[in-house]
Amino acid sequence: MFLGDDLLGYLVLAFGGALFVGNVLAVVAPPGRQLDDTNLERAPVVRSLAFAAIGLVAAIWAIASLVTS
Repeated sequence: MFLGDDLLGYLVLAFGGALFVGNVLAVVAPPGRQLDDTNLERAPVVRSLAFAAIGLVAAIWAIASLVTS
């Protein structure tokens, strides 16, 4: 099997880390310019931080699962 028995753990780590980093960067460094009327000037802070927290929990859980197995 590709990457052995830990494939699911690696995938959860990758998606959780991407969810965390992407949402934190959306809050910290919003886009430099507004492209058109449908785009927001900055990301919704509460929703982005909630998604970042979910991603952080998933990444920590995946790391713990990979280390203990």
